[in-house]
Amino acid sequence: MSRFFRQAGDSDSDSDSEPSDEELMSSEDEGAPTQARPAAPAAKSAMDRFLRTAGDESSSSESDDEDEDESDKSEGEDDEEGEKPGVRILSAQEKRTKEIEATGKAMDNALKINDWFAISNEFDKLVRMIQRQHNVSEPVPPFYLRTLIGLETSVNDALAKEKTAKKKMNATNAKALTAMKQKIKKAHKEYEAQIKKYQVDPEAFERDYASTNIRETAAPTPGRGAAVAVADDDEFTTVTKGGKTMAFTPETIFKNLAAVQEARGKKNTDRAEQIRILEKLLEVAVTPYQRIRVLLALISSRFDYNSAVSTHMPAELWLSAQREVDQLVSIVAADSKYSVQEVTEDYDELVERTPASEGGVVRIRGSIISFVDRLDDEFTRSLQNIDPHGTEYVDRLKDEKVLYCTICRAQAFYEKTQQSDPLSRVIMRRLEHIYSKPNPVVQALESAVNESEVKPSTTLTGQDQADTTALIHSLCVYLYKSGNTLLRTRAMLSHIFHHALYNNYHTARDMLLMSHLQESIHSADVATQILYNRTVVQLGLCAFRLGLIKEAQATLQEIFTTQRVKELLAQGVHQQRFQTLSPEQEKAEKQRQLPFHMHINTELLEAAFLVSSMLVEIPLLASIDSEEQKRKTISKPFRRLLDFADRQVFTGPPESTRDHIMQASKALQDGDWEKCRDLIQSIKIWTLMPEAASVKEMLGRRIQEQGLRTYLFTYAPHYSSCSLSLLSRTFSLPLRTVTSIVSKMIWSEELAASLDQAGGVVVFHRIDLTRPQQLSQIIAEKVSAMVDQNEKSLDARMGGNVGWNERQDNKGEKRGEQTQERRGRGERTRGARGGARGGRGARFAQGLGNQMSQRQA
Repeated sequence: MSRFFRQAGDSDSDSDSEPSDEELMSSEDEGAPTQARPAAPAAKSAMDRFLRTAGDESSSSESDDEDEDESDKSEGEDDEEGEKPGVRILSAQEKRTKEIEATGKAMDNALKINDWFAISNEFDKLVRMIQRQHNVSEPVPPFYLRTLIGLETSVNDALAKEKTAKKKMNATNAKALTAMKQKIKKAHKEYEAQIKKYQVDPEAFERDYASTNIRETAAPTPGRGAAVAVADDDEFTTVTKGGKTMAFTPETIFKNLAAVQEARGKKNTDRAEQIRILEKLLEVAVTPYQRIRVLLALISSRFDYNSAVSTHMPAELWLSAQREVDQLVSIVAADSKYSVQEVTEDYDELVERTPASEGGVVRIRGSIISFVDRLDDEFTRSLQNIDPHGTEYVDRLKDEKVLYCTICRAQAFYEKTQQSDPLSRVIMRRLEHIYSKPNPVVQALESAVNESEVKPSTTLTGQDQADTTALIHSLCVYLYKSGNTLLRTRAMLSHIFHHALYNNYHTARDMLLMSHLQESIHSADVATQILYNRTVVQLGLCAFRLGLIKEAQATLQEIFTTQRVKELLAQGVHQQRFQTLSPEQEKAEKQRQLPFHMHINTELLEAAFLVSSMLVEIPLLASIDSEEQKRKTISKPFRRLLDFADRQVFTGPPESTRDHIMQASKALQDGDWEKCRDLIQSIKIWTLMPEAASVKEMLGRRIQEQGLRTYLFTYAPHYSSCSLSLLSRTFSLPLRTVTSIVSKMIWSEELAASLDQAGGVVVFHRIDLTRPQQLSQIIAEKVSAMVDQNEKSLDARMGGNVGWNERQDNKGEKRGEQTQERRGRGERTRGARGGARGGRGARFAQGLGNQMSQRQA
């Protein structure tokens, strides 16, 4: 306030240094009316203390007393002379005029030093001030038009001088000058009529503006600058920009609603003021029809308050919208004579409607499911924009319970009114909140639903995991029966994800294979593809937890080959080395990111994949006959990491998860399966699994088994027979397990041997193949791969599986003939690999020898 008031006893030097304050306090400024001077000096002194400036307040108490004495003296002198002016409070219009003139002076000063950057900033400020005058229905001041005309001339002169100047201005100033040219051009186009009128007769234009201001000062518009006034009968009324009052009574609700709806979406509409008006209308609404109409408008206004797509609703605003959606659902669910539908017949929105006048049911145009969708989307967006490692994220996540209750209330309403399409959408929303959560979290969400009055038909009654599975099964079955293909696909993927999360691997695998989603998922939308990737990954983790190593490796192989795991799971943006995302692409990527609490730990995922690849690849490497067959890989990412580890000259202690797995792989290759087991079980990431102890135990057994397989592949060419009891002691496996593993290897033709159970030995068969025979086998395998590739290309060209069954039958016959031929030759042998792997065999033997000596000691 010190900007607009001065003390009565300020010195002349102060008034000279601050001419704007002198103009503000002058009592003779253009004949403006003044207030009466106080009668007593004591009253005047009190006013002076009230209007003291900031500098006076910061001074010492002694100087304050001196200033009061001086003000009393000057006040007495003024009383004697009769020339003391009164204090006048400036009106809002006069304040705006002074601010505009001050901005114009700042632009003139910047123009003298050719500072176009400052001119541009001040001009933007000036445009905002003029826009503020438009908001209060004031005419354009002549000073602004005069400034526009002068700036146009100055800009043109500056551009002309810049073309011929030897020393160019700096880049920032030149850019601001170019921007000013466009701004002036736009302003001239906007105020073209006023500028022409001003240029014809500037004096007449200024007289008209002054007379308009005098009329407004003499008879001010009631309520201008205020939002709400209180009437004599204690009823609230809103004053609009034009000075019209808006009474909040039940009789004027529809008229006020129409006014609010008309202003919705227009430029310079005060959204907060609209929300306050609708809240007042909701308080005075008496009939269900009035409350429904106001709630529909109020919820929409809350969602429109923050129209930016990249940001999210504030939590307070979101909670208010959530409570109002609950209120709306409760009204329409309690009284079946009122129905909110997206498609209705036209009706007069300014007239009260009752069930008697509408023939039984009042149908109101609106969409509850769209409100539920928007609530859910805004909740997800808020979680995306909050730091997941802070307490704010946890506090925001607690609101999921009230959102879940709102979704269930909407489901109960649509079940009661038998609206199938919205019911399917709201069930899908409910399913998305529980399909990926463990049983205790689902129990907590469902307990809040059971406490509410409006409940859907399908709720959780028990506390067991089977009850949660039954609930999700019932929701998915309803979506399977609906006609919406997208919802059916998402329901199937959610159902498979849930089974995989609860370790029902075979059920989840069969559902995925029978759905044939892997054939059509590439044509689905991005969100559905992300859900598919998450489902496949969860299925791979489920197989890993159950000890199905080959299935886990094959399932996770597809997504890890792309090297874009985080992007495919919507848990991060993949940044390529020579590629940058545009702002639009980056915004779209951030919008599709999943909230942090739904993430699948990528480090745990990578550990499961690499360990599975190790248990599959290491025996394969030991079974390779020649260097040409080394190119056959099952897991390229694992083989790449293993080759990099082999090329390292010095290997330190393992630090990361990859280091543990690579050193464990090398130990398994060398025959030290105990070191491999210890390295794998010491990985800390396994603690994130709910069954960490059983997973570590399972990995220990698998490492023992694959160590046995690696040993047999390595030493089969060097031995004619091997004792089963020795193998059992070496790898700490039961004799029955060793016999089973050897039998499976013989049956699957991985090992050319026979089992003598009476003597308890394995007899190896060895036939040395010549070099041409080895090359012929390699050529045959390559030709077979080419045939398979050609058949795939033919299927793609023919548009389907034309002739596929016939070719598969022919393949089966050929494979049978090849098998008989190999058996006739005495089985495939591995005798040609002995010399190539002599060094590896020595390391393997040394590792086993160390283990045996330690065990005997």
